Amino acid sequence: MTDTLTLSKLIARAEQGAYDLYAGELTPHRSCGISLAELYGKNTAPYQSLRRGGITGHGQCGAIKAGELLLGEIFGDPDPTGPVTDTLRSAILRYQELWQERVDKGNSSSIICNDLTGQFSDFRSLERHAFCTQLAATVSGCIAQTLHEHGIAPELHLPAEVLEARKSAL
Repeated sequence: MTDTLTLSKLIARAEQGAYDLYAGELTPHRSCGISLAELYGKNTAPYQSLRRGGITGHGQCGAIKAGELLLGEIFGDPDPTGPVTDTLRSAILRYQELWQERVDKGNSSSIICNDLTGQFSDFRSLERHAFCTQLAATVSGCIAQTLHEHGIAPELHLPAEVLEARKSAL
């Protein structure tokens, strides 16, 4: 029971962290992939290519893709000629199971960015932004749970301005 409470708190913290970074209310907005990379303490530069589904909107959701890449960074074999590790394979399968259960795709049957966001007449609309903010937050919870279930206690990294804004709100 304690483990469940700990896991639910971890998921909530991970979801709130991604929400705060993506929403752009407490700190300047980060794209979905960048918000997740930053939250999980990884170099954000490569995650820029995930913005808006591979820049063009024709690629898969940047948040979902970022989760796979983060797990690869954490559980992948550092030897470039090495095989997929058993832990990485297990983590990816679990992560995919979790996001497929939890992510609200709206009326889309795919995770292609343009399909997910096409339900909104304007990509820059507040409704689309809220949809993607929630999607990134949900994915973050899936990443955190996957890490936890695979023996990693994730450290969540938030910029000082987010932490200060949260304190001020109390």
